[in-house]
Order: sequence, then structure tokens, then C-alpha cells
Amino acid sequence: MYLNKVFLYGNLTRDPELKALPSGSNVANFGLATNRTYKDKSGAKQEATEFHNVVAFGRTAEVIAQYCKKGRPIFVEGRIQTRSWEGKEDGKKQYRTEIVVDNFQFGADGGKGGSGTPRTQDEQPAPKDDSEAIKYPDEEINPEDIPF
Repeated sequence: MYLNKVFLYGNLTRDPELKALPSGSNVANFGLATNRTYKDKSGAKQEATEFHNVVAFGRTAEVIAQYCKKGRPIFVEGRIQTRSWEGKEDGKKQYRTEIVVDNFQFGADGGKGGSGTPRTQDEQPAPKDDSEAIKYPDEEINPEDIPF
């Protein structure tokens, strides 16, 4: 069995560019930056950024182009694909490796910082009133009462 699966969580490096293919389907291209923190040989903390070319098709492309902007975090699930073509000026073979989106989720984009990092329990907004708070039953649940 072979596997070509990619999971990336990062920030868009540019606004998605939406285009229509000759078939009528839409395609969106955008860049995604991911960060990695590590310690070098001397033990000093270092950060490395990796840049990825990402492409989405169809309805996924439309939604990403409509709601995602540069700097916004996004989680992308997809596969790696390398395309090749002949260069216009010199006729040399050109290559581009990109992530083809199969599925995605918008990243955390609320309130504090906008860095895409999830909020801790202390940073979660408090309910506005008691009607929004979760109400749990006082009695215990009997497993025999569950219909399945």
C-alpha cells in the first residue's frame, strides 16, 4: 500500500487567487507558511519557517477564496503533487510541487493575537448570562434508558 497524505496548519502568505478552468471548475492558489521550533547544537532555541504552494479545486476553492485572507490560519489536508511543463521563453522543463487540498478547516481567528494558536481555558469568553451556560442533569443516567 502507498500513502500520499499531508496535514498542514499554518498562515496564508498571500490572498487566495481564484481562477476558472476551461472546464468551468474553479481553482484557488495560495501560499501557506508553517513554523517549526527546535534546539540547535549549542542548545539555543531556533525557529524555521517552511513555505508551501497550495491549490484547491471546485467548491473548496470558492470557499477558501471567499473567506481566507493573507495572515489567516488554516488547517489543510491533502496530497503532494508535482506538475511539469515546458517553459515559454527557453523551452526548459519547469516543475512545481504543491499541496492539493482534499479537506480544510478554518484556523482559530478570534480575539487575542490572531496568531492561530488555540485559546486556553482561562482565555475563553465567559457566557453572557446563565441561559447560555451548559446545564447538566442532577440525576444519574441509567444505561438501560438509552434507546440503542
